[in-house]
Amino acid sequence: MRPSSETAFVALGANLGDARATLDAAFVALACLPGTALRAASSIYRTAPIDSSGPDYLNAVVRLDTRLAPRALLGALQRIERAHGRERPYRNAPRTLDLDLLLYGDRRIATKALTLPHPRLHERAFVLRPLAEIAPLALVPGLGPIADLLPRVAAQRIDKLPA
Repeated sequence: MRPSSETAFVALGANLGDARATLDAAFVALACLPGTALRAASSIYRTAPIDSSGPDYLNAVVRLDTRLAPRALLGALQRIERAHGRERPYRNAPRTLDLDLLLYGDRRIATKALTLPHPRLHERAFVLRPLAEIAPLALVPGLGPIADLLPRVAAQRIDKLPA
């Protein structure tokens, strides 16, 4: 555990089973992580799979304040995924729950296990739109403001669901 907290953003996605119920359960699980507070959650969005197949995804982004170190937070996210039946049969397979650590403060990390900022966040409307909703002034280290990244993904279909 870190002595002080850091702001982290996590993307949530699901397209198998009852995806809405799974996202709701994941919000609760994230809020219950040790040394962590869920400070904001975006709306839920419906998006078409990218580089994948299967049904549409439901996606959201949350802001956490956490005392968990980046690697420990990633491990906690993976445990939540497994608790919801996440399997990884092949890259970009449909999934019951996907939790991606997008940003951890202004950290830039590049290891085999963890890359921050998330390496494809700037290419995905399903990440940028909900992130912009809860953190419109956020900066992506090495890439710039969220607002400058959004036009690049404007052609990707993304529909905000009613609350």
